[in-house]
Amino acid sequence: MSLQTDIIFVKALRSNAALIGRLPAGDVYNTAIALPDEQAENADLPYVIVSFDGMNNQGWTKDDDFDGTTDQVTIGVEIAAKTRPELADMAIEVRRTLCDYFRAHEGESGDADYALIPDSMQLQAQGVQYDSDKPCYWQLLTFVCETENDYD
Repeated sequence: MSLQTDIIFVKALRSNAALIGRLPAGDVYNTAIALPDEQAENADLPYVIVSFDGMNNQGWTKDDDFDGTTDQVTIGVEIAAKTRPELADMAIEVRRTLCDYFRAHEGESGDADYALIPDSMQLQAQGVQYDSDKPCYWQLLTFVCETENDYD
């Protein structure tokens, strides 16, 4: 279910009531802040945006030259906050929430979320940036996930 991996990231983050309670929007955005540009540029801080940033199919076998058995999916999690310490706290909370949620649902094939949980993931973090127009500090966390290609 590789093409839906961002959905399970959003669901995992929504499972953390403390994190959601810190967000003025009361939710995590998926793909973008779905508002007209003027409003989106002035979205209340802090916020979290989860995005599907691409996928590579791999794991071909002699039985199927067209569609490999695994996919490598890239998920971006952009975090913006008023202060640098708040940004750090949010990034740690996002990371911990994702790992805890995925571990809790790992290996439970009867669980509705099981098929969407990545088999593994690696975290990469871009440098902390400052946007003087907003103003805010922001950082992009990139999760490179290995997933099963089992859409049959």
